[in-house]
Amino acid sequence: MSDTVERSSPEPSGPGGRDTAVGGTRKSSTAKRGGGDPGTRGRTTIADGVVEKIAGLAAREVVGVHAMGSGLSRTFGAVRDRVPGGGKSAVARGVKAEVGEVQTALDLEIVIEYGVSISEVARVVRENVIAAVERMTGLEVVEVNIAVSDVKLPDEEEDEPESRLQ
Repeated sequence: MSDTVERSSPEPSGPGGRDTAVGGTRKSSTAKRGGGDPGTRGRTTIADGVVEKIAGLAAREVVGVHAMGSGLSRTFGAVRDRVPGGGKSAVARGVKAEVGEVQTALDLEIVIEYGVSISEVARVVRENVIAAVERMTGLEVVEVNIAVSDVKLPDEEEDEPESRLQ
């Protein structure tokens, strides 16, 4: 995300910094340095991973979302989480963001609880993710695509790999 500010060259003042009349126009020697509001000077860039974490946390807050990512990615992720510097954060698992200068698009892969309305959970996830990402980043969220990869049944155990450490 970046803010573009057009700046004009500061006008020279007369000797001793006094206002000078040129062609009947008065020029002030009190022009601001750097021009404009300090909050608009420079660029702010937001990494894809930042947006992915925000979206992942916002999606997990929704009742009916059991987990993020496919079963295979959750299994590999659980192993990766045990290795220092193992890669993508568990918070961002199941989220892919494409971030531009002023817009972002998100793809989410979720596992839902058995018995909930998939369309209702998807709608609430979309609303929650859009609100969180837009509020925290200022980016416009153009789309949130949701893929439901699994349903968590009440009597199913988690597919977490057993730890070999004791």
